[in-house]
Amino acid sequence: MNKKQIKRILRIAFITASIASLYFVPWILVRAWITPLPDTVQEQLNEGINYGFDGMIVYVDQAGKPAEFYAAGWHDRKKKIPAYPQALFKIASITKLYIAVATTKLVKAGRLSLDKTLAEYFPELADRIEYSDKITLRMMLQHRSGIPNYVDHPDYWINPPKNRQETLNYALDLPADFKPGKDYGYSNTNYMLIEDLIDKTLGYPHQQYIKEEILNPLGLKHTFGSLHDVDINDVMSGYYVGVDEDFKTQYTGLMLATAEDVGKFLRALNDGSVFNEGEQEIYSSVYKYEHTGLLVGYQSIAKYFKDIDTVVIQFNNTTNFDGYDWNLAEIIYNRVVKIVRRKKSL
Repeated sequence: MNKKQIKRILRIAFITASIASLYFVPWILVRAWITPLPDTVQEQLNEGINYGFDGMIVYVDQAGKPAEFYAAGWHDRKKKIPAYPQALFKIASITKLYIAVATTKLVKAGRLSLDKTLAEYFPELADRIEYSDKITLRMMLQHRSGIPNYVDHPDYWINPPKNRQETLNYALDLPADFKPGKDYGYSNTNYMLIEDLIDKTLGYPHQQYIKEEILNPLGLKHTFGSLHDVDINDVMSGYYVGVDEDFKTQYTGLMLATAEDVGKFLRALNDGSVFNEGEQEIYSSVYKYEHTGLLVGYQSIAKYFKDIDTVVIQFNNTTNFDGYDWNLAEIIYNRVVKIVRRKKSL
């Protein structure tokens, strides 16, 4: 068999495999992806609602232009309250950006060390987390510690933890996912422990430190450390596909913010104005400048696009961990960014 015949066979095999793979892709994702791009962000959000999201919010901040606010669907579908851009939203893992900045500030101030180990910071956990004497704060910030992610424990969803200690217990006394520094493994446990470390170092809650050292200097008055700090009616409802329950009142200890506040923070993170002298170099060595968030009932995407000097924040309040909602949210987000790019080029 010559090279030409082999190439022809491989080409046929590739085409056949590509066609077959379409049977495993939800057609709603294909439709959302190939549908002609609408003229406006608002039209794109309206399409998102038609794909099954209960409510969506988008904030766009282009340098030199007034910020743009968009919303579609329901803030609270039971009470028939329309979605509005100023609603508070549970930002889930976007919180890690704030924790990483707070840690950076404490490192620069000499109150924490990136190279000090978990065993040194938490001697009481030394025998309960494998390689605790090798895991550094730097590795925890970078998700290179190998500490198991508590949400991956099979009992986490069967018997949800009732408090912080029960949550941590789902990551203790387990084999490491890998040796410290030898791989990357996203783990919420890393940042839960870092929060506890900040509390221990300061002698008061990290939420207060974040407010005093990050939020207040940036004028962010609509970012909060807990559900207990807000009017519950200001919080966008959260829904899980096939479940009638509103998840608004659950996960009380997580950060909430408006899309605008997240957008202002993200711009300050990327342009460096959230940092004092010498802090940005430390931050750049340990964490990233964008994030997503996923929680039952809440999905969020926060990114800055340097080439167009634009921040785009997207919130949507419908999830389905066994389905395709996250992929659909990303498709909608990418289309929103394309609309923004097209508008900027005109």
